[in-house]
This record gives sequence, C-alpha cells and structure tokens, in this order.
Amino acid sequence: MAKQEKHTPLMKQYYSIKKKYPDALLLFRVGDFYETFGEDAVKTSEILGIVLTKRGNGSEAETALAGFPYHALDTYLPKLARAGMRVAICEQLEDPKKAKKIVKRGVTEVITPGLVYNEGVLDKDKNNFLASVYFGKKQVGLAFLDVSTGEFFVASGSPEYAGKLLNNFRPNEILLNRNDLDLFTSKFNQHFHITRLDEWIFQEDYARELLLEKFKTASLKGFGLEDNMTEGIIAAGSILHYLKQNLNTRTEHISRIRRLHDDRYVWLDRFTMRNLELLDSPHGKEATLLHVLDKTLTPMGGRLIKRWIAFPLKSPDELKQRLDIVEILVKNDELREKIAGNLKQIGDLERILSRIVTLKANPREIWQLHRALLHAGQIKKDLAEAKNNILSGLAGNIDSLKDLTDLIARTLKDDPPANISKGGVIRDGVSPELDEWRSLSDNAKEVLDNILRREIEKTGIASLKIGFNNVFGYYLEVRNKYKNRVPPEWIRKQTLTSSERYITPELKELESKILTAREKILETEQNLYLRLLEKIKTYVLPVQQTAATLARLDVLLSFARTAIKNHYTKPELRDDDVLEIHEGRHPVIEKQLPENETYVANDVYLDRKTQQILIITGPNMSGKSAFLRQTALIVLMAQIGSFVPAKSAKIGLTDKIFTRVGASDNIAMGESTFMVEMNETASILNNLSSRSLILLDEIGRGTSTYDGISIAWAIAEYLHEHPARPKTLFATHYHELNEMERHFERIKNYHVSVKEYKDKIIFVRKLARGGSEHSFGIHVAKLAGMPAYVLNKAEKMLKKLEETHRTENIKEKLSEKDPVQLSFFQLDDPLLEEIRDMIIQSDINRMTPVEALNLLNEIKEKLSKN
Repeated sequence: MAKQEKHTPLMKQYYSIKKKYPDALLLFRVGDFYETFGEDAVKTSEILGIVLTKRGNGSEAETALAGFPYHALDTYLPKLARAGMRVAICEQLEDPKKAKKIVKRGVTEVITPGLVYNEGVLDKDKNNFLASVYFGKKQVGLAFLDVSTGEFFVASGSPEYAGKLLNNFRPNEILLNRNDLDLFTSKFNQHFHITRLDEWIFQEDYARELLLEKFKTASLKGFGLEDNMTEGIIAAGSILHYLKQNLNTRTEHISRIRRLHDDRYVWLDRFTMRNLELLDSPHGKEATLLHVLDKTLTPMGGRLIKRWIAFPLKSPDELKQRLDIVEILVKNDELREKIAGNLKQIGDLERILSRIVTLKANPREIWQLHRALLHAGQIKKDLAEAKNNILSGLAGNIDSLKDLTDLIARTLKDDPPANISKGGVIRDGVSPELDEWRSLSDNAKEVLDNILRREIEKTGIASLKIGFNNVFGYYLEVRNKYKNRVPPEWIRKQTLTSSERYITPELKELESKILTAREKILETEQNLYLRLLEKIKTYVLPVQQTAATLARLDVLLSFARTAIKNHYTKPELRDDDVLEIHEGRHPVIEKQLPENETYVANDVYLDRKTQQILIITGPNMSGKSAFLRQTALIVLMAQIGSFVPAKSAKIGLTDKIFTRVGASDNIAMGESTFMVEMNETASILNNLSSRSLILLDEIGRGTSTYDGISIAWAIAEYLHEHPARPKTLFATHYHELNEMERHFERIKNYHVSVKEYKDKIIFVRKLARGGSEHSFGIHVAKLAGMPAYVLNKAEKMLKKLEETHRTENIKEKLSEKDPVQLSFFQLDDPLLEEIRDMIIQSDINRMTPVEALNLLNEIKEKLSKN
C-alpha cells in the first residue's frame, strides 16, 4: 500500500473506515454509486460479474475499483450475502451540497449470513437464524435469533441435545468462542458458517447485563431463564453483543426470548430427521413430509409448519386443541374458505414489522400492513361468528388495530409507490406545508404555458418552445429562421444546428421556485413518512401477537385442507403405551403413485405387555421400509396436531422416535457403512425410554452374515429385556430372527406378503402374521434386469449353499438365552481363558502399582505373540 499521505482525501477517508471493518467487504457510497476498492473490488467483480477498473491509473496510489449504482443495492446485495460475504454498508451522512470539505461517511449496517433484513436475500418460507453455541463445564448453551422476524430462543442441554437443535434450526451463522472451534467440530460433524468471537464476550455477568438491558426487566425469571440456564444465558448474551457490534441497534421487534424445554418436545435426532425425510430428501422436495402437509397461504405459516414438524409436541392438552381446530375446519366448508380467502391477502407481517423497526420498510410494505390488518379483522369476525369456544380463543388473540389502520389510511395515498424518494406517497391534507409546495409545483406547468403563449403573441414566433435541462434550467428555444425576432433582453445560452436557446430573468426565478418546491416536497414527504414509521413502531407487540396467531391458524388450516384432499382421519391420542393403527398409509409414497394404482394400507399394533417388538421379514422391494417409515410418520403427524393417513389410529403419546433406516458411508470422516450403522444404533440403545418408538431396518447387513445375524439378534434381545420395553419395529432379511418369537414372549413375527406365480413373484405389500423363510433376492435381481447368465449361476449357487449351510444349528445356538449383560470371557478361546485365570487369581487389593503394571505388560505380551 502506498503511504497514507499520497492518497486523496476520499481514499484517506476510505482506508480509515475500512480499518475498522477489516473482515467485511466495504460498500463505500460515492455520489450515486457504491464503490469497492482493492481486494474488495476484486471479490465484488468476481461475485457480481461487473467490470473491474483502476483508480489513480499509473500513480503510486493506484488501486482496483468496482462499483454499481446505489439504486441497484437490492439487486447486488443478495448475491454478495449468498456468497457468504460479510458486507459493511458505508453511507454519506450529510448532503454533499452542504458539505464544506469532504462528505462525512460512516458504516450504517453490517450484513452477515445470520444478520439479514433484505428481502432479496431472505427465503420467505424459511427462517434465517443466527445461533450462538457456548460450551460450559456440564452443559452446552444455545441461542437462536432471526432478526428478520424477531424470534429469539434459548436452550441448555447435553451435546446430543445441542446437535439435535442445530439440525432442526439449521442456522445460517453460528457464533463461537474463538477457543472452542476444535471442540465444536469434534462434537458436531456438520458444515456451518462459523464466526469466532473473543473469549471475554462469553461471560455470565456481561450476558445477563445485556439481556436485562434489552428486555428492561429486573430478572430473567419471567422468561424461565434462571434455573440451570447459565450456559444458555451466555449464548443469548453473545448474540446481543454481536447485534451491537454490527450496528443493528434498532431491535424493538425482538420483544421476548423463549426457552426451549427439552421435555416439551418429541426427541428426533438428526438420523431420524434424515431417515424419515421430514424436511429434506435426496429425492427432491416432493419426497418430503413437508411437501405433503404444507398448504400454507402466508410466509409466516410456511416458516411455522417447518418448526412444528421438527418439534412435535408431547403435551396432550395442546395437541387436543390443535386437532379440535383442524376438525372444525374440516367440517365447516364455508368458514374454511372464508379464512383461506383472507389469509391469502395477509403477506409477511413478521418481516414487514422488522423492516419498520429498522426504518427500512418502503411505503408499499406499510400499505400491505394496512391491508393485512383489515383482513385480520375479517378473520377475527369470522372466527367469532362460528360461536365455538376454541375458535373464540383464537379470535381473542387477533387484534385488527383499527387505530393503526386508520393512521396509515389517513397518511398514505392508496397503493403508494415503493420508493419514498420519488414522492407521491403522502396523502393530500396531511400537512398544510406539503400541500402548499405541491400547489406551487402543480401550477408550474400552467404558469409556463401562460409564459409561452404570451411570448408567442409578443414576438410572433409561432414555433417557440419552453424546455429544461440540467445545465442551465428552463429555456426558450427559437428556430434559426425566427432568431431575428428575439427580444434584446433574452440571454442566449446555447447554439444548435437549427436553433438557439435563451433564458430570461422571469424563467430563472420561476425555475428556482419550482426546483425548491420539488426538493421541499420530497424532504417533507420523507420526514412525514419517518414520523409514520416511528408511530407504527409503538404497535410492535400487538402486531406480533396477531401475526403469530395468524401463522398458527394458517398451519392448522393447511392440515385441514390436506386432510380433506388426502382422506386423513383424526387420531385418538391416549395416555397409555398402545399404538394401534388400522389401515395406515405412507403419506408421501401414496402421493407419488400412478393415478391407477392404490396404496396398500396396513395395520399395526404395539404395546409394552404383549406385542412389544415386531420382527418383519420379506423380500427387498416388498415394502418393509415403507411400512416402518409410515408408522413413524403417522405418530409424528398426530403429535404435531395433524390428521393422519389411516382409517383409525389410537396413539399412546410418544416421547422419542428413533430410526435406523438405510445406509450411507461417511467417507469424509473415515467411517464405513457398518460403522455409521453401529453409531446410529448405539445412539438409540443409549437414549431409549418407555415411550420410545424404535424403527430398525436391516441391522447388521453391513458386515458378514454371521456377524450381522449375531448383532441383530443381540439388539432385539436387548430391547426385549430392557426395563423400558420400547415399542419396536425390526425389519430384517435374516430369517433366523424368526426363531426369537419362540423364546421371547413380547416378540412377534410378521412378514410382507408376496405371491409366487410360476417363476415370478408379485409384491402384495400386505403385512401378515408369521415369519418368512425366503428373501427372493434372485427374483428381485431378475426384476432389476440382471443378465440371464448371472441369474442362472446364482440359482445353482443358492441350491448348493442351502444344502451345505443349514440354519438349524445357528438357530439353536442363538436361541440359548443368555443374560443381557454378555461376558467377554464366554468366547471359546484358550488364550482368553488363560488371561481370565491370570486376572481372577490376582489379588488386586494387595498389588502395588508396579505389580499391576507388570501384570498388564505380561497380558499384553501374550496377546502380541498370539
């Protein structure tokens, strides 16, 4: 870089500001352009595809330059944000015309991946969460904030719980103590945009001070943040610090912070979220439960339904209320259509409100707020007229805010333009001063016309015209053949090929008045508009409450419309351990079937006393995995308040849903398919409860047959003998597991039926009692188009193996009922027996540390020689 004194005053100012924001791309306002310099310019040029030029060409202070017009900010800013850039916007803080020297400039906002208000960057149906993760001695603290909606959540818990929340909230940016990056990476094997902050920021006293200051309270008890929430408080405080650091000082819409209670929601780990394809699927969004259920009509509802799916409830009272409202809407066609018609006009109240608070909302958005509140008032009326206690409760949480709608209607013109800087926004009669300037501006054309007529009569120049340009303002244009008639008092300003242009003192005086009027109109309108925004800000809380209620109603209406379209029924939620589904269907697969094909429904019954574990056998492609998934999805749908795809469903409330379905290598972490499978299964076995629903599909297939059978058997036995007795569906191609029914009272065999016709099989996809003895793998290979040579060879090999590898012996061995706590020394190995005897014969209590080390070394030598 050249020495500071060799830079121009403008560049000196730029470098002094850039020094304060070294990690951000600085958009530097110069006149009508945002300019970038140096490395920022190179990055901007590459990301935006704009021309890269140079400033100070050939001089010592030469630097790269790239810029774009200021009015194109909304076009280019989203591209920079999506590229993961931190962007600091540096504005002109005074009118250049009034500046004595160089114009004052300063950064007014810093945009990061987690701090965005711009509509072009935000996805209307997705939250844009900024998260903070703090590792305490015992727990992990987390906080999640969406500045575009004002939603603020806090939690504390185990690393497993933290991982679950990160997976469900999917933050766009995570704040970390700069010393915790390695710990975070080791705990959470996921890719996030990380911003590291100094260690001193993560202090409880500082965090508590920021929270109390923000919410203007004497304690945090009212938010439930006192007991066992130190780590969560620290995480939330670091977010408020980050807001201040990035100049997001207008945060009135962040009006409360909500604690996430672990015991309030059904446990869904990231494996289950992925395996059930709730929000995302490798097969496209059409393959997700969200796609089937989401018929929301507002962006707010679109965001809320995702959270409901990711956080099913355990509260029977709240679920009953949701289901009752859905039932009312299903039965009342007229009410359903009225609400839908009004919801379509609501728009995104939450994000409009955040833009109002930050003074970024344009006049068209304010008019949309006015329109939305009018439709909210109609929804409130329709709910009240339904004369139902539950709907009346909803209506009571909707505030049509007549004072606010009247204020907006009195102040703004109907359907105003989006850009306040162009004027024509404020209604006549709001300000006498504005009306006076408008009158002068509106009459200017009439005054100019009068001047033109008078001068034509006086000079006899029939083709005389009045025009305007930015160089010398209003002028009279005379064609060359009439220039001998020009009065001497006219002042010539420009000569053209066929005409000449003149000005007069009268035109200059009128021009001054007209231009002053235009400036005064724009200035007055902008002041009145800002005053309106400040008044609207006082209505933040009631508008937020109304928006939240409308979002909730939108999701419940979506459930009702989906239930009607797809023939869902209301589930019966019970406080017992029974799961009984009659003619259940997979909500996603049934929507993807060809029109002429009907989904085969199935029954399932599980409890903890008589039928705890179902061993389900059958060929690949027969529908085992679909049956497992549909059972979990039906339970989950019931516990978010949705009707379910079944003829009837009695569901004992579930607190955890675990799935081990499908296989995938985690090559990046050096984990094989089998290791991934065992990790996920271990997580299930270590976290299950008496109200868990467990789905296991083809456990053990990632290793050798005997290993796989042994592991699958041991897992099923462990689940049966565990005191919690979790309800389990266990799909397998190991027919040896059918033997378990004879030895374990709560294990029952089922199979997915197939029909054999000549040398073909037909998938019936119906679950039936009893186990299956055949996998039909060769038949499935034939359906897949395997060459005939391969199929014939496989048939011959199968017959040989069936003759030489009978399964009776393995069944007999497996069925020997051992204690669940398996002994390492039950293995039939002489070396292990010798080591066992050495340990048993040792008197541990009398051994010195050296003697213990010698014994350990002796055992190690025996193992190494083996």
